[in-house]
Amino acid sequence: MTLALDFVLPPGLSAHEPPEARGLSRDAVRLMVSRGDLAPEHHRFGDLPGLLDPGDLIVVNNSATLPAAIRLDRLAVHFSTAREDGTWLVELRRRTARASEPYGGGEAGEWLPLPGRATLRLIERETPRLWRARLDRDVEAYLRAYGTPIRYAYVDEDWPIDAYQTVFATVPGSAEMPSAARPFTAGLVTALVARGVGIAPITLHTGVASPEKDEPPYAERYEVPDFTARLVNLARESGNRVVAAGTTVVRALETAAGAHGQVTAAAGWTRHVVTPEIGVRAVTGLITGLHEPRSSHLLMLTAIAGEKALAQAYEEALREGYLWHEFGDTHLILKK
Repeated sequence: MTLALDFVLPPGLSAHEPPEARGLSRDAVRLMVSRGDLAPEHHRFGDLPGLLDPGDLIVVNNSATLPAAIRLDRLAVHFSTAREDGTWLVELRRRTARASEPYGGGEAGEWLPLPGRATLRLIERETPRLWRARLDRDVEAYLRAYGTPIRYAYVDEDWPIDAYQTVFATVPGSAEMPSAARPFTAGLVTALVARGVGIAPITLHTGVASPEKDEPPYAERYEVPDFTARLVNLARESGNRVVAAGTTVVRALETAAGAHGQVTAAAGWTRHVVTPEIGVRAVTGLITGLHEPRSSHLLMLTAIAGEKALAQAYEEALREGYLWHEFGDTHLILKK
């Protein structure tokens, strides 16, 4: 990670609640636009149709957010990722007055009693932070009955699950919201389509992030359907942009892309990590939020924007008081 992106995020620049609670519509959050070495521009997200051209394609993640946190008296269990054998990756966290913090306890073979007389068995550590575990019943149904959305300390209070869904959310499976697409509204989608901008879905189910310590992404379930692959290839062949709505979309498309950027239908598990050294092949633009210092997501952004341009954008965002995190402001990165 370069020094230019190893910055200090002032606490006052964390979005503590959804924009609706601040008197804004979803698409009224701020949108900073980066185009190569040009000075960043400042807009509202609702200006997006005028910033793209007819024939451009926005690829969105249709994964819906689960109420993935189960709260006990002293601990919280965050359900992260479903495995093919029916086990789940989970994170154990100690409850605090504001939200939760990392918890290093737990033993392989330990049984945790959960609300509703459910039982969770810890099997083994998958990573230093995540356990592979098995619940004694269907997890998604259990979470719908007893779970709440995952909330970290920078969000002041609980919000209903609808606050953590995007307008594209149709396939349940994400532990945390694919938040880059949160500012889209039905009206904005209509305006984009009227402008001639295409919209196509992929599915990538996000796991549990670590707000306290940056980690490289681990394997996540994804699907790039055939019709989306065809639309991506058509846009590229026509000289139009392929704009990913979120880093999850970049990860899915770049997993499915060949050496020359041609995308084919694909599904399964991706361990692909986009870095400046690897670069991007299919994606030529990105809609994203503002990311934590030293986050691995910043390497992906550098691969698209370039190090100098991204550093310039983040300096501008800090200077102009943009808001970070899932309820915050947004950033549109366009290649020259």
